Amino acid sequence: MIDTLTILTIVGTFLIAGTVKGVIGLGLPTVSLALLTVAIDLPHAMALLLVPSFITNLWQAVAGSDGKAILRRLWPFLLMATVTVWIGATALTRVDLSLLSALLGALLVVYATVNLAGLRLTITTRQEMWIGPLLGSANGILTGMTGSFVVPGVLFLQAIGLSRDMLIQAMGMLFTASTSALAVALQGNGLLTIELGKLSAAALLPAIIGMVLGQRIRQRLSEQLFQRVFFISLLMLGVYIIVSAFNGLK
Repeated sequence: MIDTLTILTIVGTFLIAGTVKGVIGLGLPTVSLALLTVAIDLPHAMALLLVPSFITNLWQAVAGSDGKAILRRLWPFLLMATVTVWIGATALTRVDLSLLSALLGALLVVYATVNLAGLRLTITTRQEMWIGPLLGSANGILTGMTGSFVVPGVLFLQAIGLSRDMLIQAMGMLFTASTSALAVALQGNGLLTIELGKLSAAALLPAIIGMVLGQRIRQRLSEQLFQRVFFISLLMLGVYIIVSAFNGLK
């Protein structure tokens, strides 16, 4: 049974994660996973993010007008990012969860550091043809192992020269496909129970409330400042997860 403290943690986590997404347009799966992993084990955290992540990112994926163009251009990347999730998820039942949590923390540190440093890779159209499927495969495997969708997938999408609107929609497509594949992989490995499914569905409400709150905050706060605070916080959280994970190995 899930105790009251855990339920409050879940509600607070998705309220915060939804607020972040409302302000900067991304971060709900990343923030929710990072915060939940501090309080509960990694597979349960991955299961809980499924419904809020799927619903909010599905809206982001279909809301834009560039869906067909994105699919024509990025289908090899998106396909490999989806079908390889199962490979990574097998590690959840075979590898020490502390090691996988440390890997999650490392991915968060990399993602935060790259954005704080303002680093932007550039991938040409010719390079994109072979780098896309390769990085898509890496993203899918890491998604299955850690539940994180962002490294190297988001870095790839930022590097290929998409417009802001196309980038946001492409990230929505990546996150929606990854979430769906993760749900199938967790179910297949016996890590997705009915109780966790119900809790994940219930977490959608605080996530939506947070998104509405975040949209209001965005009107009064510099998005650039908020992003900086967000990535600094994510960096610190990643370091904390790594340290906690290695302490758990002792």
